Amino acid sequence: MSIWIEYLAAAVILVASFFLLVGAIGLARLPDFYMRLHAPTKASTLGVGGVLIASMLIAAGQGRPGIAELLITLFVFVTAPVSANLMAQAALHLRVPSNAVPPVSVVPERRLK
Repeated sequence: MSIWIEYLAAAVILVASFFLLVGAIGLARLPDFYMRLHAPTKASTLGVGGVLIASMLIAAGQGRPGIAELLITLFVFVTAPVSANLMAQAALHLRVPSNAVPPVSVVPERRLK
């Protein structure tokens, strides 16, 4: 196997591990359910996708197609947003409280004459 494929796979794993770390920290530190839901579904999906892309690179370097890794990547990229959406809808239905601060109004105030 080429050394460049190994270096590229290692670089992709480092980037993926950064996304996984950010997702884990977000899950631990964010204050409410809705914010905690956002961190792992976005960052961890990119992290798992990066690890699987690195696995596909190694598989290609060994002469096999890496179809299983491709199917797992597609499955993760399709199911993570759908499951996050379903959990958010269930939380809204159950009226789970949020700690989010409402945005400041962007409509200028009218001055009375």
